[in-house]
Amino acid sequence: MASNTPQSGSRFRVTRPIEHVGAAVLRLLDHAGHSVNLAVDAAVWLGRGMRPDRAGRGGAAIVSQLIRVGVRSIFIVSLVSGCVGLILALQLAPPLDQFGSRDLVANIIGVAVLRELGPLIGAIVLTGFAGAAIAAELGTMVVSEEIEALEAHALNPVRFLVVPRLTATVLAMTILGVISDLVAIACAMGISLLMLDIPPSVFMENMLFQVNLSDFLTGIGKATIFGTLIGLISCSNGLKVTGGAAGVGNATTQTVVQCIVAIVVADLVFTAIFYAFKLF
Repeated sequence: MASNTPQSGSRFRVTRPIEHVGAAVLRLLDHAGHSVNLAVDAAVWLGRGMRPDRAGRGGAAIVSQLIRVGVRSIFIVSLVSGCVGLILALQLAPPLDQFGSRDLVANIIGVAVLRELGPLIGAIVLTGFAGAAIAAELGTMVVSEEIEALEAHALNPVRFLVVPRLTATVLAMTILGVISDLVAIACAMGISLLMLDIPPSVFMENMLFQVNLSDFLTGIGKATIFGTLIGLISCSNGLKVTGGAAGVGNATTQTVVQCIVAIVVADLVFTAIFYAFKLF
């Protein structure tokens, strides 16, 4: 018996990390499956709501969420995007001066903002501003048994709670992506005039020479995907809350972390796809 004890201990030390990894993978798959099912249910209810005999129903809820999620995020998204545009212009000027090509600041900023930074900044800000709020709101409804009350009255929570929030998040993120692009480029052009001695006409000429419509559409497409991820993850975490107030706080924290990770990974995947198919 004594000879078997070291072997059992070593076996325990080997299998314990594997069990942790397996449990983490199972949780990830369970969460992904729940989000996919939620997306399918939301798409079904959204499709039903767009039927001619039901046109206009639920529009007030979507508009309300759009104002809450999108309109109130404009200032903070503009502030962050503007600061990023200023930083890019000031950071790019010194290395480009070494090659006598300071005017190319506009070329680089145009590509970076339209393809990547505009939608990415908007998505990260919207995650902290609206994604966490959606998860906390739905989680509070679960804890206070409001979801059960809806189901007791034969009212589907996905239709009345998820669809308006998901739709508003997708629309808001798409619009915020455009706003983020415009503000970042405008601020970069302003600081280029004031501190880098690059006239606005030269800035715009160089930027328009470098970028094209596909760059803009690529960024807007990413923004739409990011909005979908934020809405799905936020609603999924909110509806899965357990454990009272502590569960609501945990769901809020997980929502922010998961949304940021999902956004960055999705950005990487789509950038690789666009590069592979020469869509840039």
